[in-house]
Amino acid sequence: MCDSSARSVEGVDPAGPAPPDFCLILWQAEVEETLKRLQSQKGVQGIIVVNTEGIPIKSTMDNPTTTQYANLMHNFILKARSTVREIDPQNDLTFLRIRSKKNEIMVAPDKDYFLIVIQNPTE
Repeated sequence: MCDSSARSVEGVDPAGPAPPDFCLILWQAEVEETLKRLQSQKGVQGIIVVNTEGIPIKSTMDNPTTTQYANLMHNFILKARSTVREIDPQNDLTFLRIRSKKNEIMVAPDKDYFLIVIQNPTE
């Protein structure tokens, strides 16, 4: 269910639940705004949103690069999460940062999606 702001729009009954399609539109707009804000940060080369199966669902990079990062990082994230849980079953992976000579890859895993940000650390 959307928050109360969804009910203040014309055509939406304030007493009833917000229409699911309307909630989805609000959520998509919020995601787009967040991605734009991240992309505008200095040094950011690309952003990829990957579902839990490793399929890219949103990207600011070209298709071959997106596919490469999505596949490789998906496997890496699953292994990292498994390692964290093996060390302590009550724990979970919340953020992953890999820094190399050329770039830095930051991953914020969630239960449904992984957010991958690639940036140039020298900029």
